[in-house]
Amino acid sequence: MIVSSIVVGMLQVNCHLLGCEATGEGVVIDPGDNAPRVLDLIRQSGLKIVAIPNTHAHFDHVLAVDAVRTATGAPFWLHPADEPVLARGRETVQLWMGYDPGPMPAVDGHIYPGDVLRVGQEELEVRLAPGHSPGSLIYIHHASKQVWSGDVLFAGGVGRFDFAGSDGPTLLRSIREQLLTLPDDYTVYPGHGPATTIGRERRSNPYLQPGAEYLFES
Repeated sequence: MIVSSIVVGMLQVNCHLLGCEATGEGVVIDPGDNAPRVLDLIRQSGLKIVAIPNTHAHFDHVLAVDAVRTATGAPFWLHPADEPVLARGRETVQLWMGYDPGPMPAVDGHIYPGDVLRVGQEELEVRLAPGHSPGSLIYIHHASKQVWSGDVLFAGGVGRFDFAGSDGPTLLRSIREQLLTLPDDYTVYPGHGPATTIGRERRSNPYLQPGAEYLFES
């Protein structure tokens, strides 16, 4: 499977381009900002983008969605539980970043846990991992042992759970049930920061060690 990533926006979001070598089809995960750079990545790849399946709807992950959709005709997919998060995006940008980004992108379709995200001949398992946001999704390509975790799990950290719709104990349960059940040699590509592995986070992530549950309390 083709995998290319770039860092976009003021909050340094990892935007991922996944593609099938056999068919030339691809998807863009989390086009967070810097639309010209995302579109350049797509053009350089030569892939036909067939979907924009986001991990979640926080504003820093969606600001380039409309530009990518307009350029490619690909639909924007999201878990329905994150639509209220998306609806607050414009106001959140104004409060946090001090400018008006315009309307947030409309959702074209929903994606659910248990779905199979097909990228040409490649298949990714979809799992629901709430806690950072109500509808956070992770995508797993078992054939190459790769995971796209959004803002659920980072290298040495976890996603924030002090936002509206977030919850610390729920996030910890999601990580334990949806990510730490994977083998140690699976590579994890987070929504921010460097890649890591399940094994590395299991062994050394301070939030995931025995007795660290108190870190997730509000």
